[in-house]
Amino acid sequence: MSSAGDLGRLAEGWATDYVRSLGWRVLGRNVKNRCGELDVVALDEVERELVIVEVRCRTLGRVQAPLDSVGPHKLRALIRAGRTLADEMGWDGPWRIDLIGVTVGRSSEGWRLEHVRDVTRGMEFSS
Repeated sequence: MSSAGDLGRLAEGWATDYVRSLGWRVLGRNVKNRCGELDVVALDEVERELVIVEVRCRTLGRVQAPLDSVGPHKLRALIRAGRTLADEMGWDGPWRIDLIGVTVGRSSEGWRLEHVRDVTRGMEFSS
């Protein structure tokens, strides 16, 4: 990989393929609105939910795991951007935020993908 940006784009592509393998319809990647950018926006047609997917990628051996790199500030930003997108789309159904963490190993160790559904369930955040 030539840069962290290249690695991030590769991880987002892998996460998008994974989301499609779940039977979800991908509505967009790197979707921008006035409140931020959303890595992957998909429709879980079984659950009838709009899903905002935040993709995090780290190299094996880094101090912080990919899923641990999303803190309260980032979650608030994702909620604001997700609400804005749902409003712009006229979406009146349920929506959630999922995290996909990609850990990149050394060439012989491969990659690992972890998926956590509905990371804000039960959390209280002010806008």
